[in-house]
Amino acid sequence: MRQERNNIFAGVDWLLVFLYILLVGFGWVNIYAASSTEESRELFDFSTKYGKQLIFIGLSVPVIIFILFFNSKFYEQFASVLYIISLVLLAGVLVFGKKINGATSWYNFGGIGLQPSEFAKAFTALALAKLMSDRQYNLKLLKNQAKAFVLIFLPAFFIALQPDMGSVLIYFAFFFVLNREGLTLSYILFGVTTIILFILTVSFGAKWVLISCLLIITLATLYGIYKDKRFFRFNALKILSSYLFTTLFIIGISYTYNNVLEQHQKDRFDILLGKVQDNKGIGYNSFQSEKTISSGGLSGKGFLQGDRTQGNFVPEQHTDYIYSTVGEEWGFIGSSFVIILFMALLYRIIYLSEIQTNKFARIYGYSIASIFFFHVAVNIGMVIGLFPTVGIPLPFFSYGGSSLWGFTLLLFIFIRLDAHKKYDW
Repeated sequence: MRQERNNIFAGVDWLLVFLYILLVGFGWVNIYAASSTEESRELFDFSTKYGKQLIFIGLSVPVIIFILFFNSKFYEQFASVLYIISLVLLAGVLVFGKKINGATSWYNFGGIGLQPSEFAKAFTALALAKLMSDRQYNLKLLKNQAKAFVLIFLPAFFIALQPDMGSVLIYFAFFFVLNREGLTLSYILFGVTTIILFILTVSFGAKWVLISCLLIITLATLYGIYKDKRFFRFNALKILSSYLFTTLFIIGISYTYNNVLEQHQKDRFDILLGKVQDNKGIGYNSFQSEKTISSGGLSGKGFLQGDRTQGNFVPEQHTDYIYSTVGEEWGFIGSSFVIILFMALLYRIIYLSEIQTNKFARIYGYSIASIFFFHVAVNIGMVIGLFPTVGIPLPFFSYGGSSLWGFTLLLFIFIRLDAHKKYDW
């Protein structure tokens, strides 16, 4: 291996940097549109949301330089240490954190808030890459799968205690990485089946879903016996297990929905599935967001010309619902452009991950691609009414320092790891 140069920018993938600048820049433009008023549009008014976001963007520069300053091997060698630090911070926020909007997710340092869950994603990705890049690690072994699951869901457990269920969802993105590295597809299929059964149970009730599932198993068994009379004798245990597991599973889904989820979470599912209409109550945000986006038409109303955005029809539009500002002021064309930018970012990360000479860098690359994909898909799906309302920011667009720095950390660690391959033989 050749000696790595002292220039921290040597080998940097400038296309990724360019996409980052485009996303952050266009994100700020929309935060400006969503948080400014006709009475207050001074560009450098740092008391406003858009002014504070400018500060966050400015502080991202030393964060980037700090990330690039370290040798790429640093992130591999200290991945476990960084992961443990993130767990300590996640546990500590439950004791010392500040409660905002019903969740104890923030540290408050003299008026400056930091959300450790935004940084824990990057450190979990590093720790997973460290674990799976070990030459002795075989993902096909159940004990190694268990290690990966514990590593992934331990930070998710602390985040769930805050509670911040939106951030917990992001950790399921790591299953795409595990699948890429050889984990059987059955885990993802199990997850998809769970989602389908959950939707059916909420929509039609546990009794009818259970009867339908047991009927399907019975019909499948009868068909097997029809084809081979010895079928039941050789598969009796599997058939009986299927009956038992299906029954317990659907009862568990029903119990979780009725006794574990908060009322506002149940209300959001009921609205999404069309069981209730409440455009003035719990469904207000989603209703106004969809209406705001649709009002933009093909080309949008123009920058600062969105009357619904300027009229604050969508609560907290500068945060999780920032995409509705894009839809109204830039229309279908602008909304599509944002999605194309994110697709280009994801494609570039995946492409670079595939050509890595280092397994650690490849796994980390796939991890951040999966995290970005989950954030973009769930946030935009939420804003246009395809998913229930969850607190998941749109990368580089939603207002907030922790969010911006967390995504910057995710991306530029990979850029640093990718730059290192230029100096490998």
